[in-house]
Amino acid sequence: METLATDPGFVDSGVYLRLGLIVEGKIRLKKPPTLLSRLASSLERSLLLRDESPPEFQHSAVTVFDGRSPPEITISDYLDRIFIYSRCSPSCFVVAYVYILQFLDVTRAHLTPLNVHRLLVTSVMLAAKVFDDRYYNNAYYARVGGVSTRELNRLEMKLLFALDFKLQVDPHTFHAHCCQLEKQNSDGIQIEWPIKEACRLDKETWRKSTPESVCSQTTAR
Repeated sequence: METLATDPGFVDSGVYLRLGLIVEGKIRLKKPPTLLSRLASSLERSLLLRDESPPEFQHSAVTVFDGRSPPEITISDYLDRIFIYSRCSPSCFVVAYVYILQFLDVTRAHLTPLNVHRLLVTSVMLAAKVFDDRYYNNAYYARVGGVSTRELNRLEMKLLFALDFKLQVDPHTFHAHCCQLEKQNSDGIQIEWPIKEACRLDKETWRKSTPESVCSQTTAR
């Protein structure tokens, strides 16, 4: 399947090359692309902004994605881990980012240290199923993400219903999120683009190793 980053009908290869979504000569990436560090910075910045906001704005509904305590692994290392073990296309991480923003908007939840890791592994897995020709099953992703297969199955269904099973992302939406991520550097400096603004998407456009456990048990049931 041709990825969104190489869609011939939407040409802007510069941003995709800089993020590592495509490489000249179609050589398979052997190390995590720049995209992952930008995505990690964006997510970490969202967590920081929430921590710095007034207490009355920090309340968030508990979701099935919330764990009892934050995993010790950093967001950056977790993204690298998923990329290395899943071997999914880099584009899946942009699509996963779109899914996460949409989920937060629909559920009125906030991104927190308790839910960000589970949202990531579930979203990347779904994106791979939709946009990659080959992908690992839920049991494998569960081992990569440090959760049980049963739990990941439940997280997948929760995300699917929250997104109303509309998992397609059009090239323009994909490109907009790539541009936003490109503005995010490794030091966490970016041109402001609030999550609520990022979530205002046209709903009509939505259509084998043994990794160790890294996530704590889920709180919400």
